[in-house]
Amino acid sequence: MSDNSLPSPEAFLVDYVRRLERRRQGVGAVHVHISKLQNYNRRDHHIRTCLTAFEELVPVATGRLFFLSNQDIIFIYDQTRVDEVNAAIFRLKFLFNDDPLLSDGIDPDGQPGSFTDFFDVDKEYKDFLHLTQRLVRSNAGREKVVSEAAQRHNDAPDQNQDGAPLTPKILSRIDEALRRADLSNLMRRQAICAVVGDAQPTPVFHELFISIRDLQHTLLPDVNVTSNRWLFQHLTEILDRRMLALLSRTNDTSVSGSVSINLNVSTLLSPDFLTFDSNVKAGQRGTIVLELQKIDIFADLGAYFFARDFCRDRGYRISIDGISHLSLPYINRNKLGVDTIKLMWAPEMAALSTEKIDEIRDAINVAGDTRVIMCRCDDKAAIDFGHSVNITMFQGRYVEQLLNEYARPKK
Repeated sequence: MSDNSLPSPEAFLVDYVRRLERRRQGVGAVHVHISKLQNYNRRDHHIRTCLTAFEELVPVATGRLFFLSNQDIIFIYDQTRVDEVNAAIFRLKFLFNDDPLLSDGIDPDGQPGSFTDFFDVDKEYKDFLHLTQRLVRSNAGREKVVSEAAQRHNDAPDQNQDGAPLTPKILSRIDEALRRADLSNLMRRQAICAVVGDAQPTPVFHELFISIRDLQHTLLPDVNVTSNRWLFQHLTEILDRRMLALLSRTNDTSVSGSVSINLNVSTLLSPDFLTFDSNVKAGQRGTIVLELQKIDIFADLGAYFFARDFCRDRGYRISIDGISHLSLPYINRNKLGVDTIKLMWAPEMAALSTEKIDEIRDAINVAGDTRVIMCRCDDKAAIDFGHSVNITMFQGRYVEQLLNEYARPKK
């Protein structure tokens, strides 16, 4: 049976709310509008953090959690536990405080919007039921949203809709196969370059990653790896462990020169990282940058500071990734103890007001203009904007294109 033949989460929600009618006294509900956040705040690690915040409340608040097709969350709970629910929402608001939905009350369409809507299910039962029914209708015909994690490293897997859906059983077999497979031929490098004026790009270091697209073609040609966003996320975590195992080889030359690898905080505290660290020469650690996502850092600052201190004591450099132009002014590089900041290019940045551009430039000057990298640069506009705010280091497909052009023999 394919995923498309299964009832949608909205259908389960409507069924649950209908059965709730006779026992709705003392029941509350909250609709969290993840879908109204900007795209840069709806990546897989953001969604995981949101779900975890409510999953932890399920046993405490006798709650029922629904993750909808548009990425929204509806949580139904015992109203005596509303304080715990509010605490979870406050935590998420802190994480997303740079989003226009929270800072200005404006949704991606420029319309007034709110991050949460609360319901007293006993008093507002009909309104709540009608909401769930509207969600079912709005989900009908919605195009399947590709997991944001599938877009990492500009290396999205093919959307093989005719392939078999990814299931836990298939994933378990893949995990076992990956333990035995030699993935070194799937290792890719993307340069982070200094680009000054019209001079040719000069590589400063390289980000290492395993190509998910090539992995799919090689090992999973008949599997639709994005059919289940959470199983796909687990697949990427397996690949991260395999990346560390690859780099742990004492005779592996992939870590030659300065490199960066994108990991999460929990990985830095895992046995896999300790094994990797024990195989890295002491003098080589200073040439390795460990990239951590903003959302991962702020989700558990205590774990981050512990991992950061351990890694810095060992000699590694730390970079914070996933920073938008809206959150950049609120990031204090020195207090976080990171060496570099990766600012994500977005086309809308080209249309920012002079005041907003000045704000970005000031934030870059505070962080240090040699400490900020503009990533996801897919066109010349990214380079031009970066230069206008004093950025000199860039990463992305356009940078790779420039490198290739300069490397090509002149006729």
